[in-house]
Amino acid sequence: MFVHRRRGWEIPENRATPESVFLQRRALAKTLAAGPILAASAPLLSASSAFAAADPSAGLYPVGRNPKYTVDRALTPERIATTYNNFYEFGSHKQIHTAAQRLETRPWVVTIDGAVEKPMKIDIDDLLKKMPLEERVYAHRCVEAWSMVVPWSGFPLKALIDLAKPLGSAKYLVMQTFKNPKVAPGQRQIWYPWPYTEGLTMFEAANQLAFMVTGLYGKPLPRQNGAPLRLAVPWKYGFKHVKSIVRFHFSDKRPVSFWEKLQAREYGFWANVNPKVAHPRWSQASERDIGTGKRIPTKPWNGYGDYVAAMYANMKGEVLFR
Repeated sequence: MFVHRRRGWEIPENRATPESVFLQRRALAKTLAAGPILAASAPLLSASSAFAAADPSAGLYPVGRNPKYTVDRALTPERIATTYNNFYEFGSHKQIHTAAQRLETRPWVVTIDGAVEKPMKIDIDDLLKKMPLEERVYAHRCVEAWSMVVPWSGFPLKALIDLAKPLGSAKYLVMQTFKNPKVAPGQRQIWYPWPYTEGLTMFEAANQLAFMVTGLYGKPLPRQNGAPLRLAVPWKYGFKHVKSIVRFHFSDKRPVSFWEKLQAREYGFWANVNPKVAHPRWSQASERDIGTGKRIPTKPWNGYGDYVAAMYANMKGEVLFR
């Protein structure tokens, strides 16, 4: 029975991150919350700011905040949210914000194909001109049991769907990250099923919460956070939030996503946040807020049940939360 309230990153077990390393990650989160490392990261943040200034879309931000989407927690400090990241294309550690700076985000062409009226390729800046940009404050919950609250800028995924004009045969929206092993050293690791692939049902993709992110903290999206285009679906664990997207493919077949292909028992297609369903190697009942270092209870659907629970009410025979 689902609880309705108001308002992965790990590799397979035989190649899993050692417990000591995982604990070091958690210790780093505490340290970041405490502050000393932030001063040391200032040069890196300056580089990130320089990137924002050079980005052709910089003049679009900040955009107006949509007051409908708020969170009853303080925003995570920008320095923490932009330096504590997962992006396996650039490594499995939590300091990939430096390695990710080698990613070139212009030119950046997005392919829209599959079951659509007219397949197309569109430059990211031309796409932005067609989209209704706004800012939304969302809570983000990682499957590793940490969380943050950030102000994403971007546009509803539904707007991109309307641009694509999918056919009635389209049941799923499949999204893929770039593939360039020369730039992304993690993609040289052949045991991973590159490119990173994720997917949503068309009902999920059209939900009002599903959001295409192009900016963060009133600036263009940093590379380490998935520039120039990433997904935010706040009721799902973070590994569903595919980064640096180059392809949207509309399909009649459910895709096998990146982490599902590696370890379906731990990282299933649905990945809806549920504190009652533990990860096989840790509890999901609570999470660490990386901004404060405090441990807080995890909410079903990450607190977004009013928006999304009805989509799953009549489903049977599916593991919805893994």
